[in-house]
Amino acid sequence: QVQLVESGGGLVQPGESLRLSCSASGNIFMVETMGWYRQAPGKQRELVATITRGGSTNYADSMKDRFTISRDNAKNTVYLQMNSLKPEDTAVYYCNADQRFPRAMNYWGKGTLVTVSS
Repeated sequence: QVQLVESGGGLVQPGESLRLSCSASGNIFMVETMGWYRQAPGKQRELVATITRGGSTNYADSMKDRFTISRDNAKNTVYLQMNSLKPEDTAVYYCNADQRFPRAMNYWGKGTLVTVSS
């Protein structure tokens, strides 16, 4: 099993920045990709960004210019740096971990709430 714990959410004003952290523990040896998803009120959950163990990143088009995902494999931690935050970024942000072997599995954290409001 893999356990994921998000942190760093909170209330921020438009235009400000925030950094989220996701700490992974447990049987993380086969985890290949980690990422962030978010779900805004009344909307579907959507991809924010992913990063592989080797550091390859993938972003949703709407996030790429403002958000940066990074990974510290030694600390089993993934970060999401969010800049120039907008009210539409308000959402619960979920950490995800993916493995393919020995069987395909996805793991999710409980989420951390980011509220962007003046």
